[in-house]
Amino acid sequence: MKIAVIGAGAWGSALALNLTAKHQVGLWTRNAAHLTEMAAERCNNRYLPGFPFPAALHLAASLDSLLEDADLALVVTPTAGLRQTLHDIAAHSPALPVIWACKGFEAATACLPHQIAAAELAAGVPHGVLSGPSFAKEIAQGLPAALTLASADAAFAHDWAVELHSARLRVYSSTDVIGVETGAAVKNVMAIAAGISDGMGYGHNARAALITRGLAEITRLGHALGGHPETFMGLTGVGDLILTCTGDLSRNRTVGLKLAQGKLLADVLAELGHVAEGVNTAAEVQRLAQRENVDMPITQAVCRVLFEGLAPGK
Repeated sequence: MKIAVIGAGAWGSALALNLTAKHQVGLWTRNAAHLTEMAAERCNNRYLPGFPFPAALHLAASLDSLLEDADLALVVTPTAGLRQTLHDIAAHSPALPVIWACKGFEAATACLPHQIAAAELAAGVPHGVLSGPSFAKEIAQGLPAALTLASADAAFAHDWAVELHSARLRVYSSTDVIGVETGAAVKNVMAIAAGISDGMGYGHNARAALITRGLAEITRLGHALGGHPETFMGLTGVGDLILTCTGDLSRNRTVGLKLAQGKLLADVLAELGHVAEGVNTAAEVQRLAQRENVDMPITQAVCRVLFEGLAPGK
């Protein structure tokens, strides 16, 4: 299969590296300077240093050339870039199947990625979301991991789960797109809270309580939006939540840790150098919770720290 990977952050590069062993893979980014750097260095030293690109990985000069004769577009941009990317794919290859691997709600609209896809892709174009507990660095290292591919089209989810599956990367299929996307988005907010808790020195007991109550918040909101309760007990619910709330590679947990040190949010994000989806997602989650009349006290507290100047620990 020919897979066009759009987005050369850490996660996009890690997936491209992983898939090259089984498929013909092309990688492209809108950032021309970054593309030039990667072509010269044959490595993504900006976002995923230490993992040279195999000779088989093609760096496309343009989106048009990347999509030419592709069997699948795999979009690995931040959620903020998903709408424009899907619009561009539809303009060039209107029938091309699409899978996205971003996590979060769109700022201002509170749309989940599948809602953006419904607006930008032609009716009938197969599409779905790839998500689950996964740090880019470990995927690039070839360490074992498991993900979920969800689509309203069960056959599409199953068939592409088989194609993306490998010896070290197990991919399961699902039809619960809402549940998978909600768990993936809201867990980032909980990771910020976990980082604050850890940064304040509140201990493992507090972290366990926070993760447990965070899962309750995710499940309540996900169910209100139409997700299946069992989804939140799986990889894209409790699995992703545990990883991002406890792992040292978690960007959102890092945001919380640095906020607990008294740093300003703008400085934390500038220092991070990567997108932390939980920051933008937190405000949208709070608005959705109010609209759906869902009680989400952890989310409310995170929003007060992020946007209202509340000092961590107060």
